Amino acid sequence: MVSYADRPWIKRYDPGTPSTLAPYPDKPIHSFLQEAARTNPTSPAIISSAHVPVAGRLASTLTYAELDQQSDALAAGMIEMGLKKGDRVAIIMPNIAAFAISFYAILKAGGVVAATNPTYPPDKLQYQINDCDAEIVLTMSLYYKMFKGVQSKTKVKTVIVANVKEYLPGVAKFLFTLAKEKKDGHRVEALATGDYWFQDVLAKYAGKKPNVTVTGADKALFQYTGGTTGVSKAAMSTHSALVANQLQIRSFLVGSDTSPKPNETLLGAIPLFHVFGMVAVLSFAIGIGAKVVLVPNARDIADVLDVINHFKPTLFHGVPALYNAINNHELVKAGKIDLKSIKFCISGSAPLPPSTKAEFERISGGKLAEGFGMSEAPTAVTCNPLRGETRTGSIGVPLPDVDCKIVSLDDGKTELPVGEIGELIVKGPQLMAGYHGMPTETANVLRDLNGEKWLYTGDIARMDDEGYFYIVDRKKDMALIGGFNVYPNNVEKVIAGHPAVLEVGVASIPHPDKDKVGQEALKAWVVLRPGMTTTEKELMSFCEKSLAKYEIPSRFSFIEALPKTAVGKTLRRELIQLEVADQEKNQR
Repeated sequence: MVSYADRPWIKRYDPGTPSTLAPYPDKPIHSFLQEAARTNPTSPAIISSAHVPVAGRLASTLTYAELDQQSDALAAGMIEMGLKKGDRVAIIMPNIAAFAISFYAILKAGGVVAATNPTYPPDKLQYQINDCDAEIVLTMSLYYKMFKGVQSKTKVKTVIVANVKEYLPGVAKFLFTLAKEKKDGHRVEALATGDYWFQDVLAKYAGKKPNVTVTGADKALFQYTGGTTGVSKAAMSTHSALVANQLQIRSFLVGSDTSPKPNETLLGAIPLFHVFGMVAVLSFAIGIGAKVVLVPNARDIADVLDVINHFKPTLFHGVPALYNAINNHELVKAGKIDLKSIKFCISGSAPLPPSTKAEFERISGGKLAEGFGMSEAPTAVTCNPLRGETRTGSIGVPLPDVDCKIVSLDDGKTELPVGEIGELIVKGPQLMAGYHGMPTETANVLRDLNGEKWLYTGDIARMDDEGYFYIVDRKKDMALIGGFNVYPNNVEKVIAGHPAVLEVGVASIPHPDKDKVGQEALKAWVVLRPGMTTTEKELMSFCEKSLAKYEIPSRFSFIEALPKTAVGKTLRRELIQLEVADQEKNQR
C-alpha cells in the first residue's frame, strides 16, 4: 500500500503549501473571530452596500470588534431564551450582515447552525426545521410571514427578526424604508407575541458574553444536502472539521503565512446558507482577517458587477453559472466593468466548462481554478494549485491531509490503477460525523476500509499519474445507451463548446419510441447565447467531432433557462420530470 506521504499530488503543491497541517488545533471555529477581534479590532470584517440613485454605491462596515461583540450579545440573549448546548438553531437569511452575526452567535452559545435556503417553499422549510428540532429561528423580515405560516407545525418557540436595512449606510437605509421596504415585503408592522427584533436583542444584551465551553469535538453544523436527489439529509460536522477545512483552504490560498490579511477582500456572492459560502468564504475570510463584501442576491448580475467594480475584490469563490453570466454580460463585453483586481478564484459545486474558465481568466487577468467539495466534507476536498499548474477539466489535487482513491464500482474496495474510472472516495480530518437521524444513509457513505473511515462520494472519477483528479459524472446520473455507459457531464462539456451555446443540461430519459419501452435515450436542453441561433442537426454534427455515436443526444430542446439549485447545480431530475410530463401528455 502506498503511504500518504508518497501520494503523487504532494509534489504538485505550490511553494508554501505544506503536505500536512497536523496536528490540528482543538478549538472551536469561532475562536478565529475572537482572535481577529483581539489583534485587529478596527479592521473591516463585513461590508454591506447598496446602489443609490445619483449617489452611486454606498457602504457600511462591521469591524471585527463589532462582529465579535454583537455575536456575543446575541449568543447571551439566546441562552437566556433557553438555548442549551447542542441545540440546533435555524437561520433563514440571505447574505446580509445579520447572517454572519447569527452564525457566530449560535456557535458561541454552544448551539448548532442549521441554515436553510430562504427561498424554499414553506413545506420544505418546515421539513428541515422539524428534522433538526430547532426551537429558535433567526430570520430576515422578508421571510417572517412565510415562517409564521408553518411555525405551528414545528417545535419553534422563539423567532428573532432582522431587517436587511439595519446594516445599510444611512442614505441607503432611508431610501430603502421610503421606497422599497413595504413594496418588496420587508416591512413587518408588528411581531407576534414572544418574537423579538434582532436589534432589540443586541441592545438588551450588549456587553454580555456567553459562558459556554465549546470544544473541537462539539457539533457546529447541520448542513442540508440532497436537494438535487430527493429528501434532504443533514450532514453533521464538528468544530474540528470546520477548523481543519478552513486551515486546508487557507494553505492553498495563502500558504504558510499566518499573518492577518486585512488587504484581501472576498466577494461574498456564494450563499452563506450553503456550506461553500459558510466555510470557504465567511469562515476562511474571518480566519485570515480579511473582509467580505456581501452580495445578497447573486442572480442579480448587474448588482454583482457593480459590487466588483466598486470594491475591487481580490478573491472570488463562485460557481460556473456565475462566472459564465459575468463573461456574457453586456457591461463586461463593453469593457465597462473592471475585473483586474481579482487574483484568484475557486470554482465549485458544478463542472467548470473550459470555455468559461478561459474567458474569465482573459477578461480578469486572474487565476480561475476548479475545485471539488461536499457538504459531507465541509467543504473543500480538492483544488487545482493556484500558482502552479491548473489542468483544464480537472478538479485538482487533494488538500493537505486529504487522501483520495478511485475504487471499483463493482466491489467498492479494490483500488484502481491510474487512469481507470471508478468511484472517488475520500479520507481526511474534515469528514462529517454522519447524517442526522439517518443511520442507514450514514453507513452507505461512511464506510470502514482497512480499519479507516472513508467517505464514498458517489462521484465517478479517475486520477492521472501526477495525482490530478477528474470527475466523470455522478453514479446516479450515468446513462445506459445501447448497452454503453454514457456520462452526461462529458457530453455537456462538448456541447458547451459550441459558440452559440450559453448553457446546457444533459440527462437520460425514458425512450419515447413505443418499440423501445424500458430503454433510455439521451436528451440535451440548450440555452442559447443572446442573439445567436443553431439547430438540432448542427449540434449533432458538432458533437460528432468529439463523441462516440452512442454519446450524442438523440433529442434536443431549446429553453430559456436551466433549473438550478441556489449554488448553480443543474437540476437534471427536474429536466427529466419535464420530459416525462411531455411524454405523458403526448400519449393522451
